[in-house]
Amino acid sequence: MRISKVMTFVLSFALLSAGAAFAAPAKKAAKAKPVTITVVEMTGNANGSQDEGLNEGLKQFIGGEVEIVKVDREAALKDPKYKGLNMDYMPLYLVEKTKVTEEKFAEPIKYGQLAVTDDFIVFEKQTRHGVYANKEAVPNQLEIFVMSQCPYGVLAENRIIDAMKLDKLPKDVNVNIRYIVSEGRNGQEFNSLHGDAEWEENVRQLIIKNKYPKKFWKYLEIRNKNYQSSLWDQAAEQAGINPKVFRKYWNEGVKMLKEEVKHAEEYNVNGSPTVIWEGRVVTDMGSLAEIPGFEGLAQTYGSAAAQAPAGQC
Repeated sequence: MRISKVMTFVLSFALLSAGAAFAAPAKKAAKAKPVTITVVEMTGNANGSQDEGLNEGLKQFIGGEVEIVKVDREAALKDPKYKGLNMDYMPLYLVEKTKVTEEKFAEPIKYGQLAVTDDFIVFEKQTRHGVYANKEAVPNQLEIFVMSQCPYGVLAENRIIDAMKLDKLPKDVNVNIRYIVSEGRNGQEFNSLHGDAEWEENVRQLIIKNKYPKKFWKYLEIRNKNYQSSLWDQAAEQAGINPKVFRKYWNEGVKMLKEEVKHAEEYNVNGSPTVIWEGRVVTDMGSLAEIPGFEGLAQTYGSAAAQAPAGQC
């Protein structure tokens, strides 16, 4: 699942700090008061509960004694201590604001990546899993956000394709591939992690999904065998699509990709692949198998293509 820039910053710094600890003996210091990290979570909901990976990253990054305190969202909503905090996305991490923690997180605070209140340094939407508590559920909708030339995103798509073939998905599930890209600068249409070829492929896939929906998964299966190749036209022909149609619908496809930018921003998606179930639950391909109805995804079926992605772009 996705890990935000702040999360990456925390974990990277923690590893550097750990290396430095072996390089030189630590000096004895007076025992400091533990830093309290409050985790506001949806009790009983695995995706809306604390993120153990973030817990460990924060502990290492802050250093010294850290105390994790869990608070149920319903109780937090009634507690004046948490008034004014955005509790739309769970879990919410609140690091006690002290001189030490302000110094530790000075850079992400400076660049607006972390909010600060009188009492807390606030980590909103920084966890790998989560739940949008106030969003209306969209029954049976499975959205998989990818970059079309990201190997992990392609692996996620292949896993879904294999599951479809083996009838391992819920009967009424609506699987929708979404695309991660940002608005362009300096005259460019879009910026994409893997270059212009990637966002152009995004456009082609959107055109197929919109104009030739019955051929979309066939095209994706063929294209993903050599997704970095420039020979997309051969994949289209093998899927039964005339490559010339893309010129006809190109401008329409570009407009659709601009809507994808807005949709990804709405959910704060920045990692490929990211999974959103029923418009509320943010998870990854591995944990998707824990949601009722998707148990079949826990198997690999002996196919490399069917394995869950182990990373992200």
